[in-house]
Amino acid sequence: MSIMATKQPNFETDLATLTQLVNELEQGNVPLETALTKFKEGIALSQSLEKTLKQAEDTLTKVVNEQGDESLLDEQSLPTSDEN
Repeated sequence: MSIMATKQPNFETDLATLTQLVNELEQGNVPLETALTKFKEGIALSQSLEKTLKQAEDTLTKVVNEQGDESLLDEQSLPTSDEN
């Protein structure tokens, strides 16, 4: 089963998985085909994480612009990882 096959990932889990993939690839003891697969999974995770961060940034910008100040956000207004 590949790392990307898990359901309902969240930002922290994806980041930990990406970190693990990077560490494994940096060790250099992974066969070439496995390394390529891990690299592709890492790229997909990286893109997903970047998208989540962008959505969070957009949400924060929208709230600040609408309210004109830096008020606290409730958790319901933040994007969830299943919206990626």
